[in-house]
Amino acid sequence: MTDTATAPAPSAEERLERFHAAREQAVQTAQGFLALTNTQWVGEEQTIWGVPGTWAPRADGESGLLVTAAPEDGIVVDGEPVDGTVVVRGKDDPQPSKIVFDDHTTGTVIRGEDGQYALRVWDAKSEAIEEFGSISTFPYNEEWVVTGTFTPNPAGTTVGFSHVKDDGATRELPVPGDIAVTLRGEEYRIAAFKDGRRLQLVFADETSDGDTYGVGRFLFIAPNPDGTITLDFNYAVLPPCAFSYNFNCPMPPKQNRFPFRIEAGEKQVLGTDGSLLHE
Repeated sequence: MTDTATAPAPSAEERLERFHAAREQAVQTAQGFLALTNTQWVGEEQTIWGVPGTWAPRADGESGLLVTAAPEDGIVVDGEPVDGTVVVRGKDDPQPSKIVFDDHTTGTVIRGEDGQYALRVWDAKSEAIEEFGSISTFPYNEEWVVTGTFTPNPAGTTVGFSHVKDDGATRELPVPGDIAVTLRGEEYRIAAFKDGRRLQLVFADETSDGDTYGVGRFLFIAPNPDGTITLDFNYAVLPPCAFSYNFNCPMPPKQNRFPFRIEAGEKQVLGTDGSLLHE
């Protein structure tokens, strides 16, 4: 007789535990958040801290940068050692270039909103990876699984978001819809900008800059077909800048700053000794 019994579905707590375990593994990968050691914008011919070669903008205005190096510099772009000047395509290109500096250091090229490009340097043996201990979290809390409504905005609707390193300037980011949600008995209308096929909510609460990272936290969400939207704050995550100062993270707009504690989700990045890895 064949045993057709199936394993019980994992509980909400078990699913969350698996999610956090995957997060801790991901931030330690060769191009995980902890591996980013430099982001340097290239507006003219220049050197980049920590890696060889001379880097410059492309004169033709196409995606990426130019790098000039000799074979002894050891730079490999798209599988070929650099000898002279070659194009390094950015991540905005359909086929971004792969850059290797040595057996644990790699690079990627990103485009800014102003059209300028930067080289990002990733080190799989970075000091942050060596010192990383864990991501502290709140216990699973069913209270912070809430359902709101999602109303699409007119095409082109944007909201200004400040970023940590932008000295107070705001960037207008597309906000596909209006989110209304009741929290602690009051209705809030919050803004989440488009991130691929999902929405990215950047928020702060009364735990911020205390129990949780000061800049705020992220929650990735998606509208349901019936016009509702589920916000499970147990899956709130720390922004990339909590792991490396070389990221420039968006900050919560005024309507996403809650005057109460949301005791759910990730809290802080901790070192091996249990202290904060970054202040």
